[in-house]
Order: sequence, then structure tokens, then C-alpha cells
Amino acid sequence: MIKVDERERIRRAYFVEHRGIRWIARHLHHSRDTVRQAIASAEPAHYTLSAPRPAPVLGAYRARLDALLADNEKLPRKQRYTTNKMLKQLRAEGYTGSSSSVRTYVAAKRRAGRHPEVFLPLEYDPGKDAQVDWGEAEAIIAGEQVTVQLFVMRLSYSRRIFVMAFPAQKQEAFFAGHVAAFQHFRGVPHRLSYDNLGTAVRILKGHKRQEQEAFVLFRSHYLFDSHFCTPGEGHEKGGVEHGVGYGRRNFMVPLPNVPSWEALNAQLLAACLQDDARQVEGQPHTIGTAWALEQPHLRPLPDGDYRCCVTVPVVLNGYSQVTYETVHYSVPVDDAYAQLVLRAYPFEIEVLHGERVIARHVRSYVHKDEVFEPLHYLPLLEQRPGAFEYAKPLRQWRAQWPPVYEQLLTRLRTQAEEGQAIPEFVRILRLLREHTPALVERAIAQALAFGSVSLEGVRLCLHQLEHPETLPAALDLSQHPQLAAVAQVGTQSVDLQAYEQLLSVPAAVPAHEAVPA
Repeated sequence: MIKVDERERIRRAYFVEHRGIRWIARHLHHSRDTVRQAIASAEPAHYTLSAPRPAPVLGAYRARLDALLADNEKLPRKQRYTTNKMLKQLRAEGYTGSSSSVRTYVAAKRRAGRHPEVFLPLEYDPGKDAQVDWGEAEAIIAGEQVTVQLFVMRLSYSRRIFVMAFPAQKQEAFFAGHVAAFQHFRGVPHRLSYDNLGTAVRILKGHKRQEQEAFVLFRSHYLFDSHFCTPGEGHEKGGVEHGVGYGRRNFMVPLPNVPSWEALNAQLLAACLQDDARQVEGQPHTIGTAWALEQPHLRPLPDGDYRCCVTVPVVLNGYSQVTYETVHYSVPVDDAYAQLVLRAYPFEIEVLHGERVIARHVRSYVHKDEVFEPLHYLPLLEQRPGAFEYAKPLRQWRAQWPPVYEQLLTRLRTQAEEGQAIPEFVRILRLLREHTPALVERAIAQALAFGSVSLEGVRLCLHQLEHPETLPAALDLSQHPQLAAVAQVGTQSVDLQAYEQLLSVPAAVPAHEAVPA
């Protein structure tokens, strides 16, 4: 096959210089057939096989490979013939050729039978549709690398995105993500599309769904419609599928290193707001501008947010604890009621007696963990001071409490009466139920400095810190010159001469005490 520049010289010699085919073949050193092909077309003809290439070894087994490939279409997706398995089958039947010949033939057959999947371009109306999905990412929280679950909601018209991280894909986290997204968007989309999430639906058969009761209550509160995709057809909500990957690549790289979940979600929210300045390819506006056009079409937010928690009855055990999902949470011993109610939020646990919240804890997702609030056990320790050194909640707290607590305990043990040091120390710690830890720490430090190591001494220091004495401001009489003398009251020098005169006068003797002459 000749090169394009040689083809050009042949055509130029024939059409421009009017040379004959024989002359061109002799001087340009090409055959006459090649010259005729170049004259006939400026573009080279594509090479095509006139007959299949001979395959002396594989040829006898091509029909067998075709049969195995046809059988593959009828087998379960996860139990089909691989190329390696086909090669082993042919070897067992007498094939002695190379493995590359089999792999090349199978790959060509598969390419020929594969049809690319195509989709319809979609267009959405403002405020009508949004898509929801979960994703996973890694982050460093409080010095530990953990897997976080990313809740993602994406408005279909403006492509505005909201991302929030949770420890687990729980129903309460699912609802909390919605509430935060609605607040971020300042409205509720008319329809939300979902995967077949267990927190929302239970698949019965085919396209049939039975929605979870809690999800129906949540949807009723915000009055949006829900749409669930066909199982295995993620392209039905491809926008948010892309949004999950986009958020993970752009908001979570490099790995966020934050002190808490609250800090991580604040970082993600800031990234979502910065993303408003991006302009999606093919769109006339930035995301933020498109959202400003879409926001008036969203449904208004209800007067109050939905309570995103799971509420369950719990029973108090002998250690003043309640259990939820294998985790034990402490309850104040002076509120130890047998029947209580627990509310599980994504990041917090509340324990209630009736409508009164008696305990709050940071939620733990560690299997069989124990979460203590040491203050819950102080009334019991006051009654049983002998357990002070062995009480598990106090031992955990003592490893990290301020140094002034230890100094106070040491002083009490040296100064208090025998057997009174621990009860007095516990009574001082109980002040933490009414005052902030920082204020109590300052008050204890002052009491130690004053040498007033007792409950009353710490209380006095707390009162002085909370209600510091202030001297009244001096009167400004500059605008009243007639009262200038008043301004000097209490500041003028004292004249002691009158007192000196009194001392110089002899004291008079009372008449009844006078001595007769």
C-alpha cells in the first residue's frame, strides 16, 4: 500500500502534467495497477480479507467455542463460562493450540455480540424533581480513620448538591439527611427518586413496593411524592449516582482530618456552597444561579422539622443503664425508674421519663460499648464512699479530669475528718450538675488558693465568680459647677487640729466625784 504523498504525486502527474500511465509507472516506480488505483481515488482503499485467515489448529474447534458462547447466554450471570474455562474444555477435547488464539477468538465474538447501552437525554422542570442516594468514603475523625456514610441529595433542574456524613445508614440518619437538605435548598422538591432503600421500602416482587410506615409518616410531613427505581437500574437516577462520586472525589480528597462529626459536616456544607459557583457543561447558568431560579418553585418548608429519631421503650438494669442496639447508656441513679423511653438520633441518645429528658449521651456505634456519664452515679457514691476507687465511671473520668480535682481530693484527705473526705469531694463534684465544668474548675482553684477546702468554700468562690462585686462609678459633676464642693466629699484632707485642742483641755471632774477641801 502506497503512502498518501506518493498517491498525490501520481494523481498530480496524471491530471495536472497529463502524463500517461506507462510513463508514471516507469518514472515513479509503481505498478500500473497501483497507478490506476491512485488515479481512481484520492483516498486509499481499506484492506479487507477476501477469505478468512486459515486456522489449522483452532479451526476445527471454532464451532465448539460458538456453542459454549451461546450456552453462556442461558446460564446464571455468576456461573457462566470464562475464557479460561473454555480453554480447559477444549484441551480436554483434544485442542493443542495456543491459549492466545482462543482468547483472541472469544474476545472478537463477544465484541461483535455486544451492543452499547444508550439512554434518552432528560430535561427537568424547576423544583419538580430531586434524587437521593447513599455512598461511602473514608475520613479521619478524632485521630481515627473511619468509613463514613454519605447522604447525597441532588436537585435535577439546577444540579445543586447536598452532602452530609453519618456513621451508619440508619433510618434516623436517612430522615435527618432529608431535613438538612430541605433546609439547605430552602424548600422541598415535589418528587424524590430513590434506590430501593430498606429504610424506605420493602420489595415484594418485581415492581411492587411496600413503603415503611415511618417513611410514609415522614413523607406526609413534607408532602413530597416518592419514586423508586427498578432494581439494578441505577441509570434511572444517574444524576445523583454521579453526584455521589463527584462529592467523594471533590469534597473528600484529601482525606478530611477533623475532630468531630460536626466539624466534618460543617466542612462538607461549605464545599456544597462553594460548588454553587460551578457551571455544568452545556448549561447556560452556574449552579447557584440556576438554583435561584428553581427555589421559588419548591414546596415551602413546614412550620416545624420532623423529629428524626427512633423511639423505643427501654428497661433499666441493676447498674442504672439502658440498652439500645447492644450499647449500654447510663441513667442518673436518682431518676432510676424501671420503665423509660429512649430516643435514638443519628448522633445523640436521649432517655426520658414521661416527657422529661433525664439523660443525654453521644451515640456510640461500637458493639457492646458502655457509655457513662459520671455525674449520674455521684449520689450513690456519696452514700457508698468505699466504692470510690473502684467505680468504673469514676475511673474512666479520673484519667482525664483537671489536675485541680486531684489537688482538691489530696487536700481533703489530709484536712477533713476521717471518713468525710470522699463524701465532701463527691458533694463538690455534684456542683457540676448546676454549673459549667470551666467555672467549677476556676472555683476549686480559688478555694485551694484561699485555703477554704470545703463545699461551702467552693460555693462561695462560685458565687463570687458568677456575681463579681463592682464599685459604683464616680459622679460626673463637670456640668454642675455649683456642686463642685460635693465632688470633694470623701476626698479632701482631714484637719486634726480640733481633735488636738480637745486633748489639750483638762478633763472636767464630775461634782459627785470631787474631793472636799
